Amino acid sequence: MTTPYDLTGRVAFVTGATSGLGRHFAKVLSAAGAAVALAGRRIDRLKEVKAEIEATGGKAAAIPLDVTDAKAIAPAFDKAQAELGGTVDILINNAGLSRLGLAVELTAGDFDTVMATNLRAPFLLATEFARRVIAAKKEGKIVNIASIGAFRVLPGVTPYCTSKAGLAMLTQCLAREWVNKNINVNALCPGFIETELNDEWFASDGGKKQIASFPRRRLAKEADLDGLLLLLCSDASRTITGSLLTIDDGQSL
Repeated sequence: MTTPYDLTGRVAFVTGATSGLGRHFAKVLSAAGAAVALAGRRIDRLKEVKAEIEATGGKAAAIPLDVTDAKAIAPAFDKAQAELGGTVDILINNAGLSRLGLAVELTAGDFDTVMATNLRAPFLLATEFARRVIAAKKEGKIVNIASIGAFRVLPGVTPYCTSKAGLAMLTQCLAREWVNKNINVNALCPGFIETELNDEWFASDGGKKQIASFPRRRLAKEADLDGLLLLLCSDASRTITGSLLTIDDGQSL
């Protein structure tokens, strides 16, 4: 008997898989039965995650990819499909970054860098994914990793919030466009989550003060996203598309 979130036979492509949420998501999808393409810029880290997944009996491929390089995206999908077999039918648009500072202090380059990674890249990845899924006449699942910054101001990260608001609308636009193509497009909108990328900040006095300002005075964990991630990637989400799902432990209330 299979579980409701069984992903056996599925092929997932996860961007930003070298650390943080991307690395965690890749392991979660593998544990649910999916073969996983690990995409990112740091090949040494990709190989580490690949080895960790294979050590638990999973199947993974390390795919070097700069998501801002439009010409590299199709070859990355080609490599993933060649190594894992079959069409990629799950896409996790997780890669993202931010530039901290007051708007008047940030440069055009800062703004463009955030937009290229957080918004342009998910569009390019999603459209390449969709072309392949449609051509193969398969069902597809896209999960974009947005943020509560998509619909509320997070001071000091204007380009980041702007990009995530754009990603939320992109999610709904693509969901509508592909609603009759058997492709479901949804977004997770997490609040502040403790990862290896921010643990030093949240251990500092400033970080502790920020945590104390949250309604529950705590940080969420990476694993708190697992349930919704698996739901959106599985057949259990057959009728869920165009949804922006907030997971923030009440931080935006």
